[in-house]
Amino acid sequence: MPHSSSMLHVGLNGFGGPEAMVVTEGPVPQPKDGEILVRVAAAGINRPDVLQRKGEYPPPPDASPILGLEIAGEVMEVGKDVKGYAPGDMVCALANGGGYAQYCTVPAGQALPFPKGYDAVKAAALPETFFTVWANLFMMAGLKEGESVLIHGGSSGIGTTAIQLASALGARVFTTAGSAEKCEACLGLGASRAINYRDEDFVEVIAQETGKAGVDVILDMIGAAYFERNLKSLAKDGRLSMIAFLGGAVAEKVNLVPIMTRRLHVTGSAMRPRTAAEKQDIRDALLATAWPLLEAGRVAPVIHAVMPFDRVADAHRMMEEGDHIGKIVLTF
Repeated sequence: MPHSSSMLHVGLNGFGGPEAMVVTEGPVPQPKDGEILVRVAAAGINRPDVLQRKGEYPPPPDASPILGLEIAGEVMEVGKDVKGYAPGDMVCALANGGGYAQYCTVPAGQALPFPKGYDAVKAAALPETFFTVWANLFMMAGLKEGESVLIHGGSSGIGTTAIQLASALGARVFTTAGSAEKCEACLGLGASRAINYRDEDFVEVIAQETGKAGVDVILDMIGAAYFERNLKSLAKDGRLSMIAFLGGAVAEKVNLVPIMTRRLHVTGSAMRPRTAAEKQDIRDALLATAWPLLEAGRVAPVIHAVMPFDRVADAHRMMEEGDHIGKIVLTF
């Protein structure tokens, strides 16, 4: 299908605040072997985009320097050795970068078809959070049916996804959030108890709710500020999975004894440094398990706001203010 040789994308006038982002023009990327070129209809905003804008999360050497890690739109071209996709297909994808643009190339192994009945906005709200939650909560931490899980940041894009997937797959879900409204939203998504961290101590609540046994798994994006308290809240053989450090990356004077006495496992990962093969394995697991839940309506993305991409600075401000519940999506 013919397309322009140039495109609009969000560029950076140096690192800094949201005002550092500007809409500018550049060449359309060309798909390499194993990649597809997508005409972007919608793109999700994610916390790593904010960090990259500030200069705190550089892209890998082989990735586009343009912001944006998840997209949805129409396949325009396929590179050599691509199987399963053809021009005209509607896909959402985990991008290695380049999502805030009219066109974006992505490895075919990181693309998924729109769930049945989905449009580009709903599809664009899926990849980054679903890849991250599946990899960390289910593949690495091994959450199983009948187990209990504490999900911090329950009203975030990650949190709303994790609550729904864990609940749909038979886990008992606890979560933390920062307001009564956010806690109500988390309960509506399947949490059995939502803890307002401004008014309650989650360690005490988890102890009460579990008869002092603790939870099997914790999904944490806070880091140092919660580390010791997370260890106190885990059951024997419990698993702590860390995906971000919003409360700091250095934990000082932490009592590590519970790790030994209760055989705790501490793990974590970032999505971007994973290999294409690792990301494809996650994609395949999502297609097999999460996509049927989406198509059955048992799980759905929570979308807080949809904005045209020339308002990307406002979208980033909204992300940083932290009052949103669910995802913020740009449209093209």
